Amino acid sequence: MKYDDQMKNRMKRIEGQVRGLLKMMEEEKECRDVVTQMSAVRSAMDRTAALIVSTNLEQCIREEKGEGETSEDLIKEAVNLLVKSR
Repeated sequence: MKYDDQMKNRMKRIEGQVRGLLKMMEEEKECRDVVTQMSAVRSAMDRTAALIVSTNLEQCIREEKGEGETSEDLIKEAVNLLVKSR
């Protein structure tokens, strides 16, 4: 699968958030603030995983006709990936 610039930029933002988290911990910021930032990182990762799975699913469904897999099989696989990511 080809990962577009949008997906890569999302990961770079998440990387920045994680670095910010480490800095917050080094500066001994309040637990509440650290956990809030951790939740934001988790949410960003979940949204990025969903974007990647949905983009991949769309590409696979377009290509499936030549490969013999059914849309139903591909959708089940996509749902399983999303469930695993949680």
